[in-house]
Amino acid sequence: MSIYDYTVKARKGATLDLNEMKGKILLIVNTATGCGFTPQYEGIEKLYEKYNEKGFEVLDFPCNQFGHQAPGDEGEIHEFCTAKYQTKFDQLAKIEVNGENEEPLYTFLKEQIAEDEINGLKNKMAMGAIKAISTTCKKPSDIKWNFTKFLVDREGNVVKRYSPTFKPEDIEKDIEELL
Repeated sequence: MSIYDYTVKARKGATLDLNEMKGKILLIVNTATGCGFTPQYEGIEKLYEKYNEKGFEVLDFPCNQFGHQAPGDEGEIHEFCTAKYQTKFDQLAKIEVNGENEEPLYTFLKEQIAEDEINGLKNKMAMGAIKAISTTCKKPSDIKWNFTKFLVDREGNVVKRYSPTFKPEDIEKDIEELL
């Protein structure tokens, strides 16, 4: 299987065949609108605006599994993101990233890279604390919290997995290398 073998739910009941993403660099992220990491939407949007015309795409999956920090329906989440952070990339359907109802795409992503890249001692300590309170994180490869990010190259290879503490602007050099 490859990332291009998956179809995911988009907003409003539509679907997105990831085969349509062939040749693009993807940043796949599970998000929440009421999280301490929510301001990362601003950095993700800046990356999107800077690199979208060069073949960069964001796949934003709202997820309510961590502290119930993504309340509301898909329309409310989209409205929040566009109003507060002026996001131009679309949000997909709300999903689960861990457990028996996890999105199959996330099962695949976690199989490709099982551990987050964490930069700095402070962030390692923060992620240790987050992992301790994450009730859905049962396996070492599970998503620990909101705003875990996966970077996928133009051939569909999952090349990096970043912890929630990893700021979007720190991903820019990796995107530039793939471009």
